Amino acid sequence: MTSTDMPAHILPAPDGIPRTEITGLVLAGGLGSRMGGVDKGLQTLHDRPLAWHALERLAPQVGTLAINANRHLEAHAAFGVPVWPDATTERPGPLAGMLAGLTHCRTPWLAAVPCDSPCFPTDLVARLAHAAAQAGAQIAVAATREADGTLQPQPVHLLLHASLRDSLAAFLASGQRKIDRWTAQQGAISVVFEDPRAFFNANTLADLERMKHTPST
Repeated sequence: MTSTDMPAHILPAPDGIPRTEITGLVLAGGLGSRMGGVDKGLQTLHDRPLAWHALERLAPQVGTLAINANRHLEAHAAFGVPVWPDATTERPGPLAGMLAGLTHCRTPWLAAVPCDSPCFPTDLVARLAHAAAQAGAQIAVAATREADGTLQPQPVHLLLHASLRDSLAAFLASGQRKIDRWTAQQGAISVVFEDPRAFFNANTLADLERMKHTPST
């Protein structure tokens, strides 16, 4: 993917946080354990890799793009954006990918999305950024509501301030891995999105097959 492959339309700058101040990061560095150990971001959906779909969806919402990957780096680099591997070989999960993003990004904010959830809202970053600016928060996390009204966090769809790098590095160095625990420590706010289907993710090959037969939004 090159810059010319990206959609030409651009979303309005979020209130208080210009789009140019946000780096978008697609998290594709996982082990893919529930898919049999495959490189999940390179699995195809409608003849394109999952990571490509996520990059395409994220491109109009941010100023700069990058991808976090730990295998097949050349294949990920072919998407035309920087590839930022985890700093550790321990593969401690999505937080390590976010730390890579916070370490390398040159903007005040980082928006992260997983590669296996390519139908996330087209206004995801704008709404997270607006909420963060209004609340003076350093983290805004997407959430949906269950049928019974219970709030369901979507913890890998979030906006982070770059100043949190050292805090996240210390959290991981202490052996902790849970995203919601760290974000709660930083006073994260939740932003509720109405359609939970937008956050459906392909954890397994069966999920991916189901996604192939679901109309995109």
